[in-house]
Amino acid sequence: MQDTVLVAILSLIGTLAGSFGGTQLIKYRIEQLEKKVEKHNSVVERTFLLEEKMKVANHRIEDLEGKVE
Repeated sequence: MQDTVLVAILSLIGTLAGSFGGTQLIKYRIEQLEKKVEKHNSVVERTFLLEEKMKVANHRIEDLEGKVE
């Protein structure tokens, strides 16, 4: 009987330790994904701004070309 209780206690300790370690790993990986998403969002925002600036620049070039002709 005592052996069974000892095995049960050791199993519980192992399960709790494994769960805690797994939780920490998941937390770390989520943080890393959040960093990657933030970088991606930053690139998307900058790309959008560059596209807008290109539209304005192209429009101004067209206006200037129209004045020359």
